[in-house]
Amino acid sequence: MSYQAYFDRAVAASRSIVQIPTQQVDQILRDVADALEANTASILAANEKDLARMDAHDPKYDRLTLTAGRIADIAKDTRNVAGLPSPLGQEIDHRELPNGLNISRIRVPLGVTGIIYEARPNVTIDVFALCFKTGNVAILKGGSDAADSNTAIIAVIQGVLARHGVDTNIVQLLPPEREATAALLAATGYVDVLIPRGSQQLINYVRDNSKVPVIETGAGIVHTYFDETGDLAKGSNIILNAKTRRVSVCNALDCLLIHQSRLGDLPTLLQPLAEKSVLLYADKESLASLEGHYPAELLKAANPEHFGTEFLSLTLAVKTVPSFPAALEHIAQHSSKHSEAIITEDKAHQATFLHQVDAAAVYVNVSTAFTDGAQFGLGAEIGISTQKLHARGPMGLAELTSYKWLIQGDGQVRS
Repeated sequence: MSYQAYFDRAVAASRSIVQIPTQQVDQILRDVADALEANTASILAANEKDLARMDAHDPKYDRLTLTAGRIADIAKDTRNVAGLPSPLGQEIDHRELPNGLNISRIRVPLGVTGIIYEARPNVTIDVFALCFKTGNVAILKGGSDAADSNTAIIAVIQGVLARHGVDTNIVQLLPPEREATAALLAATGYVDVLIPRGSQQLINYVRDNSKVPVIETGAGIVHTYFDETGDLAKGSNIILNAKTRRVSVCNALDCLLIHQSRLGDLPTLLQPLAEKSVLLYADKESLASLEGHYPAELLKAANPEHFGTEFLSLTLAVKTVPSFPAALEHIAQHSSKHSEAIITEDKAHQATFLHQVDAAAVYVNVSTAFTDGAQFGLGAEIGISTQKLHARGPMGLAELTSYKWLIQGDGQVRS
């Protein structure tokens, strides 16, 4: 099958999308939000077809699942994006040179943005909303796991675009087969940037095989360190929320580090996890502290591979560290540079942790569950970038723009 037509239509749409007035863009986004809620029943029916093909114990099952509440939340995020100021045309630098040149730098769209993602139908609408608001054309390549859900959502979006007389090719959904992924990876001259969202395996594959520039939205191997002066009540609530709020998302907690002087508090600290049936892989010291105080069937000895694993399930690694520097060293060795947290009342340790930990989002006495574009006030997100070039952390509107220089003069020539 040839995918060239998709790319040709995307390039053509990229020239027309920037001509849509901001007011109309915002109204279309609000209308899409309304249409999503109005079509909840049909979207859920499509989602049920996808769910029926997936093992309910698969870590991706929760990400695939849509509910009326989740659709309402997606619609709310879409309205939030509509309410944000557009970054397009924003002047981010300006200078007048001694030779009379007037130079400014303004934000412009990236262009045609390709998204390769797995069983996450919410990504379909998040990507559209953010790309549309920033004048970017979106070519989506979802996985076969979510094919019916994605198709239903795209139909709703394109229906609203058509009613507004806007080119529906500003958002396109490629077929779910693997061949479409290969075509997208090779679409140089048509696609300006690729953003993979999904497992580390998917991200690595896209990075290693793409001829198109890639922004990595990496997997989250997330740590929380409970320091010598950590508050027990704060810590217990933070760990519970970070681990169990939604286990299948990339900001969920994977490894708890605890200072050896606080091992006596470990059973109390983790008791709420037992009530949620969280399986613990504990090192020798923490295992000894927990035995007899945590359900035996949920307590196992840790192996080295458990430290540095993104579990995406009700599973947590626990490791004892002898000092604050040892905790920093462990995080440096095992972090995926996504989100890292410390629970401490020591102001010096707070400042050092914020300064030294190399991650996109670094927390003090806060659950890592907040690593999310909407929670950061970005309206929504296109992904959590774990790289350092161009964008890092939750990618909102500004991160979907590049810039260009505008130079105005009055006949100057260079000597």
